[in-house]
Order: sequence, then C-alpha cells, then structure tokens
Amino acid sequence: MSKQLLEKLNPEQKQAVLENDGPLLILAGAGSGKTRVLTHKFAYLAGKNSPASILAVTFTNKAANEMRERIESLIKKDMKGAWVGTFHSQCNRILRKEISELGYRNDFSIYDNDDQCTLIRHILKEFKIYEAMYKGILSRISSLKSSSISPEEFISNGEGYGFEEKLARVYVRYQDELKRCNALDYDDLIMLCIRLFEENPDKLGKYQSMFSHILVDEFQDTNQAQYRLLRLLSDEHRNICVVGDDDQSIYAFRGANIQNILSFESDYPDTKVIKLERNYRSTENILHVSDCIIKNNSQRREKSLKSERGSGEQVCHCWFPTEKDEAAYISKLIKEFYLKGIYDYRDFSILYRINLQSRPIEEALRRERLPYRVLGGISFYHRKEIKDIAAYMKLAINPDDNVSLRRIINVPTRGIGATTLSKIEQNSKKNNKSLMSSIKTLIKGKGVTASIKEKLAAFVKIVDKLSALADGTADSLVEGILTLTGYSEQIEEARLENVQEFMRSAAGRDMMEFMDTLSLASTSDNQDSDNRITLLTLHSAKGLEFPVVFIAGIEEGVIPYFKAKTPAELDEERRLLYVGMTRAKNNLWLTGAGKRRLYSKTQDQEPSRFLAHLPENSCKRIDKIVQKLPDSSRRPLVKPVKVLARPKALYSIGAKVKHPKWGVGTVRDYQGQGTEQKITVNFPTIGVKMLAIKFANLERIT
Repeated sequence: MSKQLLEKLNPEQKQAVLENDGPLLILAGAGSGKTRVLTHKFAYLAGKNSPASILAVTFTNKAANEMRERIESLIKKDMKGAWVGTFHSQCNRILRKEISELGYRNDFSIYDNDDQCTLIRHILKEFKIYEAMYKGILSRISSLKSSSISPEEFISNGEGYGFEEKLARVYVRYQDELKRCNALDYDDLIMLCIRLFEENPDKLGKYQSMFSHILVDEFQDTNQAQYRLLRLLSDEHRNICVVGDDDQSIYAFRGANIQNILSFESDYPDTKVIKLERNYRSTENILHVSDCIIKNNSQRREKSLKSERGSGEQVCHCWFPTEKDEAAYISKLIKEFYLKGIYDYRDFSILYRINLQSRPIEEALRRERLPYRVLGGISFYHRKEIKDIAAYMKLAINPDDNVSLRRIINVPTRGIGATTLSKIEQNSKKNNKSLMSSIKTLIKGKGVTASIKEKLAAFVKIVDKLSALADGTADSLVEGILTLTGYSEQIEEARLENVQEFMRSAAGRDMMEFMDTLSLASTSDNQDSDNRITLLTLHSAKGLEFPVVFIAGIEEGVIPYFKAKTPAELDEERRLLYVGMTRAKNNLWLTGAGKRRLYSKTQDQEPSRFLAHLPENSCKRIDKIVQKLPDSSRRPLVKPVKVLARPKALYSIGAKVKHPKWGVGTVRDYQGQGTEQKITVNFPTIGVKMLAIKFANLERIT
C-alpha cells in the first residue's frame, strides 16, 4: 500500500510524505500539488496509525470535503470519526464534548455573521451608540478574538476613553449576551478551545495524546489564535506538518498573520523544510510574469516555480480609455474564444479587486448574451426563509437563544409587536434571564394584557412542541416547524421551494450534526458548476483555477488599493495580484482603463506600479484598444434586461450537425427561431461558419 501511494509523486512530494518525525514546513508554490501531498501523507500515516490519531485542518468546508474524499479513495476505508475539517469545525467538535468546563451547555448555538450583526446592533441601540457603527465594531471584536484578547485583557490594556472605551463596553456586553444565550460566534470556537486547554491541563493532555500527528493546510492564512491552538496541541508529540505559501497570504484583514509561516522555524528550531516548486497548473509564461511581480516583496521565502506544461501563450496586458471599453473587449474576446470551440463558458474567469468593478463587466456580458455567475453573493443558507427556519430550529434546541427568538417571535405574524418585545426585554434585563424565561414569567404575571398573554402562551406552546421534536432527525423538525407555525402558507412560491430544498438536504440527518453544518456553512461552499463565466473578487479566487483568467482594473488605487499605504500593506496587495495571476492555466489577460467610475464619481486612472515589473519576453502589451460602442446620444448603452431567455430553437447549443460539404460540426450559438433561425457552427476542418437553417441543408446528428 505504501509503495502504491508514492508511485505518482515527484521526488519532493515523496520526501514530504515520508518525513514524519518532528516539525515539518512544506513551502508549496501555487499549483504544486499541496493537496495531493497532504492527502497522501494522511493516507501514509493512516497505514501505520489509526486515522483518528491524525488531526488535519484547513480553512473551507469545500477544501475539507475534498481532502476527506481523496483520503477515502486512497485508503479504501470509511473516514467517519476521522479528524479532517476546518479549524472551526474541529474546535466545535471538541467543545460539544468539553464546553461544560467553561460554564456553557453543550447544546450551544453558533452565531453566524448575520446573527452577530443583529446582536451588536441591539447592544448599540441599548447603549445609545450610533447604530451604523456596528460593522466596524464587530470587525474590531473579531480582530481582538483572532489575537486571543478577551474583554478583560482589552480593558486592562486600553486607554479608557473615546472610541476604545465604547468598544470595550460593547465587547464586554456582547460576550455577556452570548453567554446568557448559551451561544458562540465563529471566533469563540477557537478562543474558547484555547481557554479550555489552558485552564484544564487534563483536557489538553487528553487531546495531545490523541493526536500523534497534526497536518495544517494553508498555514499562511492562520491567525494568532489558530497558531496558539496548534502549538498547544502539538506540544507533546511535536509531529506538526504545516503546508503553505507565504506568497499567497492575502487575508490580513481577517486577522491572518504572515509571520506565522515566516517565523515557524524560530518557534520549532528542529524544523525540516521542503519546497514544492514544480507547477502543474500554469504555463511557463504565466509563472514567469507572476514571479517577476512577486519577487519585489521584501519579506518572503525564495521559491523558483517551474512549469510542467511548457511555455504556452504570452501574458497579454491591455490598456483602455474607459472601463466600458475594457469590459466590452473582454466580453468580445470571450465570445470569440467560445464560438471557435476553444473553450466552454465555465473555462473563463474575470477577477477584480472590489465588487464595484463588476457592474460594467456584467453589462457588457449581457449585451453579448453571455451566461455568467457572480460568486460571493447571498449563499443558500443565508436567504431569509432559510434563516427563519434555522432560527426556529436553534430555538427548539436552545430556548435561551435570544437572537433566534427575536427573529421569529412574530414570524409568521402572530400579533406580538415591538411594544410587547420591549416589555420582554426589560423583564429579561431586570431579572438577568433569557427572553424565553421572561416570556414565561410575563404569562404568569401582570405586566401584559390577557390578549398578549394568550399570544405569548401560544408561541411558547409552539416552541415546546418543537423542542420535543429536536431529538429526532433534522427534516422532521423542519416539517414540524412548517406544520405548527403555518410559515409555508405566508411565503411566496419561490421561497417555499427553497424551504422544501432545505428540508430535503436535512433528510435523515442527525439534528446537532446538521445544525453545526448549517451554522458553519459559508458562501464559498455553495458554488455550482454550470456552464457560465465566473466573476469574482481576487480574494474569493483563492483555491480556484481556470483555463482563461482576466484580471480587470490593474490601476493605481485599485490594485494596489488606495488604502494600502505601508510597505506591508503594499506587499499584501502584490500577493493578491500574484494569487489572481496564478489561477490561470493557459491564458492570462491583465487589463486597465484610463477612466473608471468608483464610489459615485468617474476618475482618471494610472497604470498600477506593479506593471512596471512585467517582463518583455513573456508579456505582450496592447495599448489603446477602443471598441466601437453604441452612441449613447442615439440609444441607451445598455437596455434593461429582465431575463436572458433564448428563443425556441430548432438547434440548441452543443448540438451536432452534418453539412454536405464541411462534414460534422458543433453548434456554438444561435439567433432567431423556427426556420428563420441562424446558427453558428464550428467545423473542425474549416472553422466557424454562420448558417441560415432554411438554406444550409443540415442533417441533425444529436
């Protein structure tokens, strides 16, 4: 088995798999096969140890699921019970067993970003602090937790006045409210795990003994708290293997600390270092251009990536008069590639620094009738109807969950308005109880009218019945919610379809396991694979790859972003561009424009300083390309488009047809309908032809 595992690995990958005694740092360049190394390393260790003795952590559910599936295919064993998952899911698993040591119940709720915002806004309103500050305050609290700084530590280190004093008050109250609700946010999952281990040496010893080996993916993205957790767990065996690339550290705004990977050898002096420098994704020209840019960073580990795919096409750099010219050119080029049968739409990606840049690109794609998707929108699990049902589920499991109760106490409408909720809140604050406990007190007391008591009692009865269903499967509870609340009767059909899809996903699932999956889901875990062009930000592109990549807006103030002032911030912007460039497999286009509308005004733009490092031998410059756009004085530049529906066609895209002279070809596009239809066909022998159906004498093959 061990021999078979090593057969398809290159020498460096093989060395990384076999080195398992003591700390190991694997510097894995972009596209160098780090996932292959990690999965083979896990499988190799699992052949000599129990899979349950190996802790493997990464950052996204998608990456964790892929890792688990690959390992299962290698070892031919069920991975149920194995410790393969994200930092948050692994910590959640530990806390579900051990959190009583910290004064919480193990049925705690997990608050996502929406829940956190709701709670912070509630606290700001109570403190009479400007409510619009909630995002900034939540970001600061998250940053403090990522650095393992508790409210008490922050207060003792703070200056005690101005914004910091307000932040301290909110942070203290926020943590108190979480505790009262028996709830944790994402950052608490890590921070409380650390606290559990530091305050309970026996618990730390238990998990240190359990994990003989620790494997860490994307180590360059770890924050201070995550690294502190890893050091605690690895302190006994010291068999910790971290895999990462300092050139791809792009999440400082989330608390990621690049010094973790740069100083790993200082923290573990006996570390062995292995570099993976063979790139299996991109062509040599793409790697050369990317390297010429990233090597200008001051703090980085030297790497020399070599492509296993040959030189390939030159990287193209285009400069346009306006962002509309830029978007039009990209759209025309994609359509040309597609019509020639070179690529499908799913093979194209358009990357940009900020979401504002997508508008002109989307308009241009719609003009060309090209299908696309924008990643980073509302995920399925964050739609209103799904959040409503999830709130009922959370409340059924944990009646002390105040945020969930506030959300659904009057959903569907049951006559419990803001005035009644305010009385419940006052009673809760006065008696230091949860909202549900206060409701039960008001029902028995004299604080509200008989009519309100009746409505509150009906609500409590529903929650009690749902709590009785919480011991069953997740789908049975969803069905109970729809039946008892009448929710399905008060929402439109499209939303009801989403709820039904949600119930199908819950079918037969263990309640707590399903709720944890739901709470820890992220937008990036809900990416479909339809045949559409992908639009997304550079930050969202991490971990993805596409045959053709366009990076739009490589201009001063965009890439690098205007807020990047310090050398460290500019280095991160350069890494961000590098990540985008190394997503490309075959073709890379770098584009910019002299005029761009940003933040409600059109401004003059200059080419990014990063472009000064483009090498002539691997890069082709195309200046001042102007597309002929419609005259806006005669007709609108973009007509409103509601639905991108195509007319009914005799021949659809992808169909095979036979021409009496040119042979068999593939339909790439069409226009019109019935016998008036015209189709664009790619014939391997002569290329692309547009044909009128009624004259072409075609034979349908498929």
